[in-house]
Parts: sequence; C-alpha cells; structure tokens
Amino acid sequence: MSMSIKDLIREKVLLLDGAMGTMIQRYKLTEEDYRGERFKNAKILQKGNNDLLNITKPGLIKEIYTLYLEAGADILSTNSFNTNSISMADYGMEELVYEINRSSALLAKETINKFLNKNNNGPRFVAGSMGPTNKTASMSADVSNPSTRSVTYDDLVNAYYEQARGLIDGGADILLIETVFDTLNAKAALFALENLFDKTGKRIPVMVSGTITDASGRMLTGQTLEAFIISVSHFPLLS
Repeated sequence: MSMSIKDLIREKVLLLDGAMGTMIQRYKLTEEDYRGERFKNAKILQKGNNDLLNITKPGLIKEIYTLYLEAGADILSTNSFNTNSISMADYGMEELVYEINRSSALLAKETINKFLNKNNNGPRFVAGSMGPTNKTASMSADVSNPSTRSVTYDDLVNAYYEQARGLIDGGADILLIETVFDTLNAKAALFALENLFDKTGKRIPVMVSGTITDASGRMLTGQTLEAFIISVSHFPLLS
C-alpha cells in the first residue's frame, strides 16, 4: 500500500463495507451450490455455511466484494465470520479453517486489485473478519449448573490463532474481531493475536466491534459499553 491505513485515517473517514450474509441470501443458493463438486459427499448439510462459498463459489463472493467497492467501501471485511474450529464443527469442516480463511482474504485482495486497476482511486484495505464463535466463555449453558462452560479460554485462543494465521497469510491488512457479545471471548482473541504477532514478528492493525443486545445499553453478558472498552483497552486498537 502506498499509504498505510493509520496515515489515511488521519485524512478521511474510512467506510467499512456492509453485511455479507444478507447479500448471499439474495442468490437463493441450494444445498448443491454450497457443496460444489468437492464436498458433494459431505455427511452434514452445508446450506448456510456461507464461509465455505470461498471455496465452492469464489466468483459469487468476489461479486459481492465488488458491489461494496463500487458503493464506496474503503475496507472489505472477509467472508470468514464463522471460520473458526469451534463454529465450523457444526458443519464438520474444522480441518478447512486455515484454507477457508486464507481463501477469503485472497479473494478480497484480488477483487481490490482488479477494482483499482480500473479505477485507480485507492488504496483499499482487507479486514479479516473474526466472529465471536457460537460459544460463550463467561456464561453457563446449563441453568442448573452455573459453573458449566461449553468452551474454555484455551479453546478460544487456539481457534482464533488458527483463524488469524490464515487471514494474514491470505493478505489481510487488518484483523476485525467483530460482533462481540462476550468480552472474555474477545480477550481470548486479542491474546491469540498477540501470540501470533510475537511469533511471526509481523503486526497489523486490529479493530474490535461489540454488540449491544437491548435498550439498557448492555452486552449479552451484562457489561456496559464503557466497561467493555476498558476491558480491551490494554491492546493497541485501530478502532
């Protein structure tokens, strides 16, 4: 990039793209579309596994990326919201986590390069999307046993580490820990990123977004927005 995002953000407001899932829904894809030829014999239904489309329908994903670039997005978030070993276990696709994450970033980067070759009004950036997983580290899933947890902190760290490695290897310029509903999950993600940055010697900007679930202004775990910000403020965040 001729100008880093930290430099550019001082000069202009940067626009992040919009939702991926609702865009995919417009195509009314079938089970066969999700499976493609490679996964036609998968034992678990794959319809709804949007992240798998990075492999089975890459052209469709690039088309959505292009639409967001044409609408004015400065930052594309990758189609990798659920591509962690914890969430992908629902589809029996845990072994593909690295490949899917790397593919999602590569597709976004290729789309940006093609767009800039035509328009020459860059730069544009790729944000590796890292969703909250479908587990919570702070709350019990069993009302009769408050100490029960469906996932451990170490499980989350390992899952996020593997996801981030794929996204960075695919060319992500930023990592986006998004839609956080449990701050402990987010802290596991940040810890995983710090470990990865230390190991590789390469550090890229990190963004975090949290989700307020009701009119009280609190997250699902009961934390206020101010408390959430304080909880993650130990990490140097881009936003």
